[in-house]
This record gives sequence, structure tokens and C-alpha cells, in this order.
Amino acid sequence: MQNDRIVNLLHLHFIVFIWGFTAILGKLISIDSLPLVWVRMGLATLFIAIYILFAKFSLKVPKKDIWWLVCGGIVVALHWVTFFLAIKVSTVSVALAMMSTGAFFTALMEPFWYKRKIIGYEILFGLMVIAGLYLIFKVETEYVFGMIIALISAFLAAVFSLINGKLVQNHRPAIISFYELGIGMLFLSVILIAKGDFNMSLMTLPQMDWVYLIVLALICTAYAFIASVKIMRVLTPYTVMLTTNLEPVYGILLAWFIFGSEEKMKPMFYVGALIILSTVIANGILKQRANIKKRVPKI
Repeated sequence: MQNDRIVNLLHLHFIVFIWGFTAILGKLISIDSLPLVWVRMGLATLFIAIYILFAKFSLKVPKKDIWWLVCGGIVVALHWVTFFLAIKVSTVSVALAMMSTGAFFTALMEPFWYKRKIIGYEILFGLMVIAGLYLIFKVETEYVFGMIIALISAFLAAVFSLINGKLVQNHRPAIISFYELGIGMLFLSVILIAKGDFNMSLMTLPQMDWVYLIVLALICTAYAFIASVKIMRVLTPYTVMLTTNLEPVYGILLAWFIFGSEEKMKPMFYVGALIILSTVIANGILKQRANIKKRVPKI
């Protein structure tokens, strides 16, 4: 059992490393963020459809959940478009530092979403995140537009996680993913048609773009999503949460290695990023302890 846990923990770190590599691929792919995400969602939907076909899962979904799936698909599409746009107009490091605020946005919205009281330390952590963002905005002024876009993306990621928190209680993750990715692709198709960009140029991409996009859709999206859900059956949510928070760390280190001096930020940038990341981890630790206390029976 212990060996099984170690194997799954190593697997989880590999998946988080893959998620960190997503930002690198976004930088390497030459096309704009909108067609990039359209192709990614289309390929990922195809790969997951093949998986569902072999697994023989039912695609039936109650009518009451259709609108949640539509909302989830639109939100994740906008999240990815803004994420890759932030990378292209700034740097991988800047975008990932801003994306680490996603867990903080989730913590802010949870009291309203689940109708519970705001906890005192959540306000303190909110002020700390603002302080970290202030340091980053102050020293990296040339990337302000990219930072704002990345913060919008982080907020959308938080909304998406809350929507899926409801859906995953009653449906298989693969089914949720299939519908949301498919709906997201249709939503982006409408936008591309409205812009007059829905044409054969979406298919006639440079060869290396196709290689990167297939890796992005198959490995970083379809495989990573399904594998991460299976891992949650063995590891605790606390372990998964702490490990997932390493995604920006892996991504920034990869960016240093691949892009070199282009990804080197001013020292205060890393101080601000560390404050944000530490706040997110501390929030997760305190919430996990609170959940454990709730589960312990009173004597």
C-alpha cells in the first residue's frame, strides 16, 4: 500500500510537471491564442471521445446539468484563451505567477458559492496576495497588460473549478471533460466565424505547431486530466493540493532552461511570487486541518 502511494505521488509530480510545460508550449506555438485554444479543445475532445468509446461510458446527462456544462465549457475556453494571450504578450514567468492567484480567487468565492461565513485568516491572506501582486506590478511595469489578462484567466479558472465541483459529484470526469471541451470549441467557433477567421488557415499550420498542439491536447490535456482524477483515489486532497501548487515553480524553471535570459525577472518579482504561492499553500493547509477537525467525532 505504501509503495502504491509513492508511485502515485511520483505520478502526480509528473502530471504537475506536464501542466507546467503547458505554458512553454503556449510560448512555442506561433499562432494566436484564440485559434490555438480552438485546435487544442478540438483535438482533446477527439482524444477523450476515443477514450469514452473504449471505456464504454454512457454520454447521457440530466437536463438540469446541461446549463452547468455549457457554462463550464464557455468559462474554460475563455480561461485558456486569456492564459495563452497573457503568455504571448508578456512572459511564461509573469503569466504563471499571476495564475497562482487562482486558488486565492477560489477561496474568496467559496463562502458565497457554498453560503458559509468568511474566515478571518482568508482576509489576512487576501491582503498578503495583494501585497505580492503590488511588488510584481511595481517592478515589471512593461508587462502590466499581460498581468491583468493573466489575473482574469486565474479568476476564470476559479469559477471553472467551482462549476466542476458541482458536476463531479454526479458525473464521470471524462464525461464532464468531453462535453465542456466540445462546448468550448463550439463557442470559440462562433467567435472565429464572427471575426471572419474561420477558414482553412486554421488547419494549414506550420509542422512544428501541429506537433506542439498534439502534445498539448493529448498529453497536457486529455491524459493529464484523466490521470489526475485516478490519482485522487489513492492520495488525499491535501497532498494533491500541495503538489499542484508547484505548477508555477516547475513552469518558471522550465522557462529559464528553455528561453534563457528572456524569462529572467527582477529580484522583487520572485519575492512577490513567493508571497502569493506561500499564501495559497498556507490557506490550503489551514483548510485541510479544519476539515480534519470536522471529521473527528467529539467525545
